Amino acid sequence: MPTVLRMGPYRFFFYANDKNEPYHVHVEREDKIAKFWLDPVRLESSGGFNRKELKRIQNLVEKNEHELIESWNEYFSD
Repeated sequence: MPTVLRMGPYRFFFYANDKNEPYHVHVEREDKIAKFWLDPVRLESSGGFNRKELKRIQNLVEKNEHELIESWNEYFSD
């Protein structure tokens, strides 16, 4: 599961078996995790983050959406 971005306390990553799903990224901090769909950015699931922090993370995902999609395409290219 490659880390594709680190920002502050957050690690953004993919799982190797994510290839057959639409573009998305997992975000974790300590024991908390969230999954955001990309294009358009929207929260898919969350465990442990409060609303304020999820909004902060979503803003980071939106600001880095292009880079995250590029990383996805590089990682999952055949």
